[in-house]
Amino acid sequence: MRIIIIILTMMLVMPAAGQRRKKGEGEAVNPYVEGIAYALPRTGIRVSVKAVKESFVPGPYSSYAAQLLGVNDAKERVSVKWFIDDIKLSTFSEPDPDHVYKAFGEGAFSVSLTPDGCLAGINTNNLSTADKGVNANVFLQQPELNDGFSFSNINDSPMYTSGDSTTNYRPVRVGPETKAAEAAARILECRLTRFHMAAGLLDELHPDGAAYRISLDELERIEKDYLSLFTGRVTHSTEVFSFDFIPTAQSEKGEVVFRFSEEKGVLPPSDLSGKPVMLKVETGKDLISKYSGQTKSENPLAGESGVFYRLPAVADVNIVHEINTILSARITLPQFGPVAPVPEELLFGDYSIEIHPGTGAIKSVSKN
Repeated sequence: MRIIIIILTMMLVMPAAGQRRKKGEGEAVNPYVEGIAYALPRTGIRVSVKAVKESFVPGPYSSYAAQLLGVNDAKERVSVKWFIDDIKLSTFSEPDPDHVYKAFGEGAFSVSLTPDGCLAGINTNNLSTADKGVNANVFLQQPELNDGFSFSNINDSPMYTSGDSTTNYRPVRVGPETKAAEAAARILECRLTRFHMAAGLLDELHPDGAAYRISLDELERIEKDYLSLFTGRVTHSTEVFSFDFIPTAQSEKGEVVFRFSEEKGVLPPSDLSGKPVMLKVETGKDLISKYSGQTKSENPLAGESGVFYRLPAVADVNIVHEINTILSARITLPQFGPVAPVPEELLFGDYSIEIHPGTGAIKSVSKN
């Protein structure tokens, strides 16, 4: 009985072993033999967006601006407006889940991989294993810091004045119209003083040019502060966001990379309250066609070791907001290029091949 079991076991094992290709033989590789799995890389795009928030606070005397100063366009409502100040692109590489392979036989003995499992070389040890580090994307809006400004710190008019016999000598609250008139008088006084200084009409001249310049600047600052009581105050704050995007075949039609709203600023793609900002990819069809024509092989054993490399494509990447292109760049995107098998004769130890770990393209081929 034991002899029969041994014979049956050998009958099951021998066909599989017979299918393993030996060096120089033309037999097919058994798809169930052990090998080394690896991936070819793809390129992602990190979109960094610098957005500026413009906040407006109306002055307490905005309703008197036209009457006292002739300013007819003084706003009387709080408003917030965002706008995109700058966009930058950077690239990163990662394993492509659509191009995962398994190296068999001689190919499995010779491949070298990057820390994230991408093909890095064949029969070579001259490889970089530096850690790529972590680049995090932050989506939290930073809280606005109070700069200590207050309209009440500008106007030096008292809130109350001394009463008289009509008020039984009790303090009387000063109304906003009176305060606005005093603030307007101070503005006009600053302007008149600056005019007299510039025209040389003052009785006393400043001792030197530096004192003259400092006096003019101080009068201008005081006028600006008092004028803000009527025209309001504008402040700006800056925030930076980043989004990771992996271009695919769908990107040629355009895909939403983030959204933008003048009221809310930069938003993730899922927030439909903002208008979409699209990323479009236009690949060089001629180069891809030429590559594809050169990668065809008449060798029936081509690719049987399971070792492949990439021929990266070059593409025009455009960032489009509404109908306007706000950024354009030319980027190498390996996932849009064809994949070709490494020639079998280069896998048997006589040659060393270095692979660009970021694109999967062949960097160099040397004979040992």
